[in-house]
Amino acid sequence: MKKEVEYSIKKLETATQRLEEGINSVKDDLDKDGVIQRFEFTFELLWKTIKIYFEEKGILCKSPKDCLQQAFKYGLITNELVYLNMLNDRNKTSHLYDQSASEEIYMNIKSEYLEAINSLLAKIKTD
Repeated sequence: MKKEVEYSIKKLETATQRLEEGINSVKDDLDKDGVIQRFEFTFELLWKTIKIYFEEKGILCKSPKDCLQQAFKYGLITNELVYLNMLNDRNKTSHLYDQSASEEIYMNIKSEYLEAINSLLAKIKTD
């Protein structure tokens, strides 16, 4: 594995750990907002790590959706829908003013997305 991929994986691991720390220390809505912001950052690192990973293998993907679809096609992820929902939630967060939508995204992060990110990380690291 090239250094660029290793570096990207390390940054993603750190961001994922910080996301998990945020989830585990939530006390109020302000903390939930912090988790959502950490999720935004982690998701950006996630799709860019996939992009770098595939570039090393000679496979080009340019957008988050394209990279997620390639990851599904090549078996890095098994439940494409979870990752596409993750992308949709990430896109919503930049325009988020609705408390109920914010709560829904927070619950998705806590119940599905963190585990999905960790699963992808494990597969990339063992490749």
